[in-house]
Amino acid sequence: MPVKKFPLTALQEYLPEGAVDYVIHCIQFYKIHLTITRERKTVLGNYRHKTTINGHKITVNGSLNKYSFFITFLHELAHLVTYEQFGNKVLPHGDEWKHTYSTILAGQLQQSIFPDDIKLQLQKTVINPGASCQADAGLMRVLQRYDNGSEVLKRVEELFPGTLFEAEGKIFKVIKKRRTRIECEDVATQKRYLFSAIYQVKPLPIF
Repeated sequence: MPVKKFPLTALQEYLPEGAVDYVIHCIQFYKIHLTITRERKTVLGNYRHKTTINGHKITVNGSLNKYSFFITFLHELAHLVTYEQFGNKVLPHGDEWKHTYSTILAGQLQQSIFPDDIKLQLQKTVINPGASCQADAGLMRVLQRYDNGSEVLKRVEELFPGTLFEAEGKIFKVIKKRRTRIECEDVATQKRYLFSAIYQVKPLPIF
């Protein structure tokens, strides 16, 4: 299926107010091919550096809420800027990337883009950025408040032992909390799995 192309103004659907002009400027300045993808469970965004044939490529999950989408774009933009400066000579999430991401993020925190709760968490991120939003539990907890359907979904850490929930089309039961993960049982197979504490699931009603 061919990829559909949309005008840059269509980004308003995916970005918070005040962020669109900045993203469009970055796309035009760095000649970025931005792809908005379907939901991917294991990754929120991705960056591929330019080659002799193709330019810089950034992908971002279109299922993210507007604040998560923008933060993910900034994360991948930091990879691009780091590559422009150092090429492949540095680690993907090494000190050079951390410094670049912190600088970009600090600049956006000076704008009136983020709600106070997200801004507070991002101020902590600026000090020591993680390899992904998913690795920053505090930030993820705040960002999840702005997800569609957040009033229906719950984090696994919020469920009591014995609670049933649906995830990935299967039914699980909460068993016990470990240090950073939640042990759960697949009801159909009785196999045990470890869920991230901040993974969002749909609790099932108790009859």
